[in-house]
Amino acid sequence: MFRQTVFWIHLVAGLISGLVIAIMCFTGTVLAFEKQLVAWSERDARHIAAPPVGAARLPLDELRARLRTAQPEALPQSLVVSADPLAAVAFVAGRSPAFYVNPYTGDIRQPTSTAMSSFMRTMTDLHRYLGFDGKESRPRGKLITGICNLAFALLAVTGLYLWMPRSWSWRAVSPVIWFRQNSAAKAREFNWHNVIGLWSAPVLIILTLTAVPISFRWGGTLIATLTGTPAPTDNAAGSRSSGSPAPKVPPPAADARPLSSDVLLNRVQTAFPAWQTITVRLGGTSDVFSATVRESTAWPRTANTAVTLNSATGEVLLRTGYADQNAAQQVRSWTRFLHTGEALGLVGQGVAGLACLGGLLLVYTGIALSCRRFFSRRVPPVPRA
Repeated sequence: MFRQTVFWIHLVAGLISGLVIAIMCFTGTVLAFEKQLVAWSERDARHIAAPPVGAARLPLDELRARLRTAQPEALPQSLVVSADPLAAVAFVAGRSPAFYVNPYTGDIRQPTSTAMSSFMRTMTDLHRYLGFDGKESRPRGKLITGICNLAFALLAVTGLYLWMPRSWSWRAVSPVIWFRQNSAAKAREFNWHNVIGLWSAPVLIILTLTAVPISFRWGGTLIATLTGTPAPTDNAAGSRSSGSPAPKVPPPAADARPLSSDVLLNRVQTAFPAWQTITVRLGGTSDVFSATVRESTAWPRTANTAVTLNSATGEVLLRTGYADQNAAQQVRSWTRFLHTGEALGLVGQGVAGLACLGGLLLVYTGIALSCRRFFSRRVPPVPRA
């Protein structure tokens, strides 16, 4: 009786949420390697030719001035410097296409094609909001995907229970753990549903549960409660704040002048010898130099360190990394990138992408089996003579 109840919960939840789950699984498969695919498609602008031996890099302030002269409508919010000597300096303005400036010549380029990044933005909007657009519509889409994500978690858990064989003989286990050749469509779909579900359900449970704090505010509050950490509060602008104090900048001397961006950047590079990328915030107050550093030796591998320097002296005013975060923030940093697989590198992204593809096949086989259950023509039994 219990197993039958679980079966019907599994079936009904799948039929109600199946379409949205299919959309999220398809887009999740595509988005598994989003950053790598976008970087590859824009390599014509992101990479530069090897400079002459002994060539010096132009100052960051000059690169910024050249961009302002050539593209006065561009309003970059940050610039990104890479440790790769053949990488251009990127000037980023939100979701607008970035400008890439050759640090040796000042040549300004944009990718020849932005089709890949536009496609990935569409996939992201579908994955998060079902394509709903606008400030009023997007929360509805996010609510639907959040609820269906919870239904997907329920499906994965109940599916694991249902897929477990009632006996552990090889004859009972073999149809569940691997594919079999079946001539009948129903038997084939049932076998696929069992095998794909058994192998992908553990990963899908992780992917769905780590999406809860992204979809629902109570998910983040729950993490704070479980870790004994004060929940983040809403500030006046309506965004979530973790309560990190603003750096205190001592008043500069009367004759003090801000250090150049290159001197301040060099201070950051010296403080982080293993740096891979440094993102410098633009448009802030002139008395501080704010940057975010990603290191090759960081653990978790997706962890960044935010550092704020006194623009007049180069003194480090504030340095906040993974170890400086409270327990809830550390858990959130893991859940955010476990959801995409990035926390475990390319292998993690590949596993997440395969699990999403498995989820898409589960929706197909589940709906096919349900249709056969409800709509297949029943052949009346032949009366005995």
